[in-house]
Amino acid sequence: MDDIDKKVAFITGAASGIGLGIARTFAAANIPVAMADVRIPELEAAAAAIARLGARVLAVPLDVTDRAAWVAAADRVERELGPVQTLCSNAGVNFIGATQEATYQDWDFALGVNLGGAINAVRTFVPRMIGRSVPGRHSGHVVITSSVSGLFTSGGSGVYATSKYALVGLAESLRADLKAHGIGVSVLCPGPVKSELFESTTAVRPSRLAETGSVPLLPPGVAREQTPIFVTAPTGEDVGQHVLRAIRANALYILTHPEIRPVLEARAAALLAAVPATPVDPARIEASQRLLDTSLYDTARA
Repeated sequence: MDDIDKKVAFITGAASGIGLGIARTFAAANIPVAMADVRIPELEAAAAAIARLGARVLAVPLDVTDRAAWVAAADRVERELGPVQTLCSNAGVNFIGATQEATYQDWDFALGVNLGGAINAVRTFVPRMIGRSVPGRHSGHVVITSSVSGLFTSGGSGVYATSKYALVGLAESLRADLKAHGIGVSVLCPGPVKSELFESTTAVRPSRLAETGSVPLLPPGVAREQTPIFVTAPTGEDVGQHVLRAIRANALYILTHPEIRPVLEARAAALLAAVPATPVDPARIEASQRLLDTSLYDTARA
């Protein structure tokens, strides 16, 4: 993005994990950062630590499911830091369990935060960003955090994967819609990262949505920080570096884990193998030109 260091960034889920890693990376690049999270003590501590490094930072308490609070947060950030031109919708929750055992409360909680939070972010900030955009220039950028679980999945993650697959579609469609306005869109699909995602999920889950069909992530007495998948995972700041590079390059996809390539190849092969080999009437192809437009993917790196 043009002069990203002069643009204010707004990041949700910024008190820990990937959100905090993005905030630290941006702050180190002299980007003013508004950090939003529903966990106020953790948010204020994280923002204070970044501010001590000399960065311009603002802690913004925010429940991403509260639409009225979004408007108040946007107004505050514009008033105290300036207009937001980099939006990172990152807040998320995760739990595991058989899809068929998920309760309505499980669905409402996960979709409300993961998908609803991103919708609220887009609806609140993107019209404001368009108003300040310069067509023909990369003058703004949106990053939507999905997951590798938005690209492929397996048993035990149906609720999470549903929300994350939806976010990939949201980001891709939004990129096509915002191209004419000079606003780029990236979808971040990280694998396992050193974070407190499962712990924070429990901490922020409302009591009215407490009924769950989820199961414990690990057996009793096993510390997640000592599991191989956690020990070998990249940090939030590692992911933040990927995000910063992708914004500057206006990349559509931000992938952080090279080891997922075989799974992506297997899924792509399965999809292509399922395409019927029967001839198609040219008139039907002609009638479907808009649907069959590949330009979004041809220009995934603009």
